Amino acid sequence: MDSAAVLFHLAFPVTNIATAKDFYVTGLGCQPGRETASSLILNLRGHQLVAHTTADLAPQKGIYPRHFGLVFLAESDWEALLHQAKDKQLNFYQGEKRRFAGSTLEHRTFFLQDPFFNLLEFKYYCHPSAIFGEVDQKQVGDAE
Repeated sequence: MDSAAVLFHLAFPVTNIATAKDFYVTGLGCQPGRETASSLILNLRGHQLVAHTTADLAPQKGIYPRHFGLVFLAESDWEALLHQAKDKQLNFYQGEKRRFAGSTLEHRTFFLQDPFFNLLEFKYYCHPSAIFGEVDQKQVGDAE
C-alpha cells in the first residue's frame, strides 16, 4: 500500500465541542470538518482527529502513557507552530526543550495541554533516521 495514500486517524475525548473548536481550530490552526453536538472532525495537517464528548475527564499524571501530536520534517515548520502556540497563548504542559542532545536521537519537543487534559507533543528530529530507526539506541522519551 502506498503510504502517501494513508491518513492517520485519532479519536479523543472532550467535554465541550465549542471549547474544543476554539483550541484546535483557532489555536492550533486545524481545519474543522463535520460537526454535531457531540463530535467534531478536525484536519490536523492532513490527518483526521475526531473529538467526541464525554461526561468527565481527569488529567493523567505526567506525559505518559497517553499523548499524541506531530513529528515535523522541517525544523522551520516546528518553530512556526511553537511561535503560533505562544502567540495564541495555548497552555504549554512542557515548554520547548532538546532531548538527547549530541546523539542520533536528538530532537526538539514541546507539549501542549488542551482544555480537556489531552496532551499533544510536537517534535522535530535532528536526524530523520531517529523517527523510525536507530534501533540500537535504547532511549525513548524522558526517564520516569
